[in-house]
Amino acid sequence: MTRDPSHLLPAAEPVALIDADGRAIKGADGAAYPAPDDAALVKALGALITARRLNDQAYALVRQGRLAVYPSSHGQEACQVAAAQVLDEGDWLFPTYRDTVAAVGRGVDPVEALSLLKGDWHCGYDPYEHHVAPHATPLATQLPHAVGVAHAATLRGEPTVVMAMCGDGGTSEGDFHEALNFAAVFHAPVVFFIQNNGYAISVPLSRQTAAPSLAHKGVGYGVPGERVDGNDMAALLAVLGAAVDRARAGGGPQLVEAHTYRMQAHTNADDATRYRDDAEVAAWVDRDPITRLRTHLLDRGLIGAEQLQDFAAEAERVATHLRDGLNRDIEPDPADLFAHVYATPTPQLREQAALVADELSREAADERSREAADERSREGAR
Repeated sequence: MTRDPSHLLPAAEPVALIDADGRAIKGADGAAYPAPDDAALVKALGALITARRLNDQAYALVRQGRLAVYPSSHGQEACQVAAAQVLDEGDWLFPTYRDTVAAVGRGVDPVEALSLLKGDWHCGYDPYEHHVAPHATPLATQLPHAVGVAHAATLRGEPTVVMAMCGDGGTSEGDFHEALNFAAVFHAPVVFFIQNNGYAISVPLSRQTAAPSLAHKGVGYGVPGERVDGNDMAALLAVLGAAVDRARAGGGPQLVEAHTYRMQAHTNADDATRYRDDAEVAAWVDRDPITRLRTHLLDRGLIGAEQLQDFAAEAERVATHLRDGLNRDIEPDPADLFAHVYATPTPQLREQAALVADELSREAADERSREAADERSREGAR
């Protein structure tokens, strides 16, 4: 059977609706992707401002020793805000380690979202409460899981759509390709969302793939692809929203590649100056997603100084909550190492938990004996 691949091909250039100066691009993909409504854009700007403040606060907490590591999404927050905003309450988000903003956009407490990066307690939040899977540090391992959740929802007759997030580096992993094939064969309602920020740590995109774009990778699996300006909030909402609607209507999976840029280092442990120069970074400053959307909304009279102040105040409230939450010292319970690993603990897990409990019990008994001996020595001295 011959299948026409033309509908699988992405646009020749990334879809854009607002240019770097904040002006609407007349006639640009307008028929295929109508501009989002004004209320959605205003909401997105508030979320963007909070996201930037959250990123900056988290980076500061690393320097203060309150976070072990933080992979900042400074500069590419629009991708994450849009990913969260286009989903319905019953949909699922499968984030990477850099997608804290997307998880918070789905309602996860930022303190809980960053617990893993603090080195505390498993995932840090209940994935079922907000339908946000655990942050995945290994590249692309969450993608087959995302397809499984989507396929299960289809079998149950639920209208669930899954947003499966991925970086450009993740597209070089086998899990990425397996997930695309799985989703295509089973016609699963998944939106594969690649944030192409140019680098897999220090490896540039040119050393990862020879494909015309990452969106073209869907062609070989029968998954339609699309490209979008990842710093254009209007285009992101339009393209991702259309992909979610298509999946919910039974159209199957879609691959969306957002072209964006990681303004800061891969993590605080990375020295980005070793593989990119200041001129490259500076070229992206004028394409900042917050500046672009704010200018657009101000020029159209959709927001004013008072609303911007409200957005800034909300961003500071979130930052304060994050700072206060991560500055609290936590008394770890070693038993938590074994909790929630399996729904029904295995015999090996029970054995390990018992060994740790016995060791802690003996240490506590030894400590009590030492304290009693010290007390007797003090009484003898008196």
